Amino acid sequence: MHLSSFEHMAALVRAHLDPGKRLEILDIGACSVDEDNFNGSYRPLFDQPLWHYRGVDLAAGANVDVVLESPYALPMPTASVDLIVSGQAFEHMEFFWVTWREMARVLKPGGLAFLIAPSRGPEHRYPVDCWRFYPDAYRALARYGSFELLEIHTDWQPHPDPGSAAWGDTVGVFRKRRITFARAVAMRLLSLIERRLVAGTATAPGSDHE
Repeated sequence: MHLSSFEHMAALVRAHLDPGKRLEILDIGACSVDEDNFNGSYRPLFDQPLWHYRGVDLAAGANVDVVLESPYALPMPTASVDLIVSGQAFEHMEFFWVTWREMARVLKPGGLAFLIAPSRGPEHRYPVDCWRFYPDAYRALARYGSFELLEIHTDWQPHPDPGSAAWGDTVGVFRKRRITFARAVAMRLLSLIERRLVAGTATAPGSDHE
């Protein structure tokens, strides 16, 4: 994880979360990988008595509480999570939109998603590096997952930290809309179809590792 990503997440926590409210929190792509540049996890940002943070990734490691069998299936009940965060993971997901739908499934109506992904930066395969994201990509994700997009910005200018300068983070805050039962069923069926289509073809996504 580069320093600017941590700073962005810290700003989102300050702006959007209440330490006095109970929160179930998932961090998608949470493994901390030792790098020469800034290394760490978002976990310290969520160290509040009423907040329950769980790091999620595909392999056991530092900051991982839940090991996934698939990058496209979360072992959590529907509408059971208040907040999902993910930073520097979506570029490593071959079919990130399938994961996005699964994130939408486990979020409660009114729940938030904090998403940070690069708009630029050198190739860093772990094991793949597939995507870069501009603001319009987040607007499309909001429509695709039935979210309201509350906040979005992109780092168009280099960050002063040397380990962050190459990375232009796109940062978004999404709130899950309340939808009809029929739409929820349709989205769930579509998610199951998408997961079946990509099963056995996807390469594992990486996590916080620029």
